[in-house]
Amino acid sequence: MRDDYIREALLVIDDPNVLINVVSRRVKQLKRGNRALVESLEKHSAEDMALREIIERKISYELASPADIAGSRR
Repeated sequence: MRDDYIREALLVIDDPNVLINVVSRRVKQLKRGNRALVESLEKHSAEDMALREIIERKISYELASPADIAGSRR
């Protein structure tokens, strides 16, 4: 992964742990064949493409609420 992409993505998703999880989930989707949401003339890895999508705000995330977490434990 490119360091400059990581730094820029951290400006969008400021929690590194959340960023890792969002990138990981998107990389899995891209590797399964989902189309990238950004275009590039360069050949990017799935990780870099996921970071670019975050930087360009093409994908977002939503944290689970405490009620959602408690409900899933039952």
